[in-house]
Amino acid sequence: MLLGALLLCPVLAAALTLPGLLAERRAAAAGALLSGLAFLLSLVLAARVTARGTVALGPEEFLRADGLSTVFLLVVTGVAWVALSFGERGEAPPRRYLMLAQAFVFTMILALVVNNVGVLWVAIEATTIATAFLVGLHRTRPALEASWKYILIGSVGIALAFIGTVLAYFNFVQRVGVTPFALHWTVLSRVAGALDPDVTRLAFVFLLVGYGTKAGLAPMHTWLPDAHSEAPAPISAMMSGCLLPVALYAILRFKVVVDACVGAAFTDRMLILIAVLSVLVAALLLVRQASYKRMLAYSSVEHMGLMCLGSGLGPLGVTASLLHAVTHAAGKSMAFLLSGAVRERYGTSRIGSVRGLLRAMPWTGALFAASVLALLGLPPSGVFVSEMLLVRAGFRAGRPWVTAAVLVLLVGIFIAVLGHLNRMLYGDPPEHLRAHDHPRRLLPLALNLAVLIALGFGIPGPLMRLLGTAAEIVAP
Repeated sequence: MLLGALLLCPVLAAALTLPGLLAERRAAAAGALLSGLAFLLSLVLAARVTARGTVALGPEEFLRADGLSTVFLLVVTGVAWVALSFGERGEAPPRRYLMLAQAFVFTMILALVVNNVGVLWVAIEATTIATAFLVGLHRTRPALEASWKYILIGSVGIALAFIGTVLAYFNFVQRVGVTPFALHWTVLSRVAGALDPDVTRLAFVFLLVGYGTKAGLAPMHTWLPDAHSEAPAPISAMMSGCLLPVALYAILRFKVVVDACVGAAFTDRMLILIAVLSVLVAALLLVRQASYKRMLAYSSVEHMGLMCLGSGLGPLGVTASLLHAVTHAAGKSMAFLLSGAVRERYGTSRIGSVRGLLRAMPWTGALFAASVLALLGLPPSGVFVSEMLLVRAGFRAGRPWVTAAVLVLLVGIFIAVLGHLNRMLYGDPPEHLRAHDHPRRLLPLALNLAVLIALGFGIPGPLMRLLGTAAEIVAP
């Protein structure tokens, strides 16, 4: 029943946005409350999965949660709760925004709990439809251009993922025969050893490129900076903190099947190659960056590259990758939400036009600095811990040169982003801006801050057990 209740929360929240039921402000509050309930249900689910291994519902476990899906469920529901509680503006958001945002949350939860690769593909395609309208919500020329660019590139990626899914299905039918529930993860995993190795490798290449497009991995990342810079801040927070990891989740699910068929060496090499390329591209583009929202978007390319890298470095690397998904979601969603407040106040997203942020918006400026520094891996923060675990995994997996190269790129990113941040924080603010802030508005960010600080000092036992359970699924 937990899985059904999780899916029901965003559906009910979307229904409450229908005209004639609640005023827009009350509908927004109800949606935030139901998002909080979904997060609490995810915590309960995490406890049960840690104790039992899986929680399932429906015929042949149509809805199913294990350690891997539960980690990402915590990320999605936690970020959604904070983002929908924070809001973007002081006035009530429009109904279409509220409904589309809840539809976005529903599709991500569905992608994580469904046991069928076909429905997973449909769910991730549905995220494109919902978020495309949200990216173009303000209907400005840049927003509409970003929305269409997102649709076109995202559709190409999802089409490639569809080809990979079809190849996997026909591979199953040709080697095993037509059987019920052939597209279920559990069925595919059981018969993976009987699949054709060459077709399986080809399917994974299509799936990696296809879902890698949605995950913001280079060189298929080109939609990401435009979409994230033009979308409302809460949507940017959810796209970066939730949507990108959900696409990575799809890749990891297929990695389990492919590894059982051809061994882990093939998928590990592919993941490491695309990971290093992503971090390299992000480093080059972050050096000369004029927009702080695009800066955060390219930072997402970097961090998705790090998660992808960890996924190819064995059990310890997978553990580091999943922990990094949690810490990155906390830091990046916080940074994007605060960037929305900065843009409202300064009227621009250009780094060169934002000066004296700490004086003009003391609370917002301090928290924005804290979130960006955390994303750069400055201790004590959870991102520092997950990155150090990732480095340890790289050396343990016998990849010292790859690990050293990534470390050099991370140092370059640290220097570049720190320079951009300093220009925003200090100096004299524009004359028309007086010192003014809204500390009460920032209260939802307490969850993000607590996660970043707590994980910076150690990983709690229950979380470590959950991460270990998830890592055993991907890299047994």
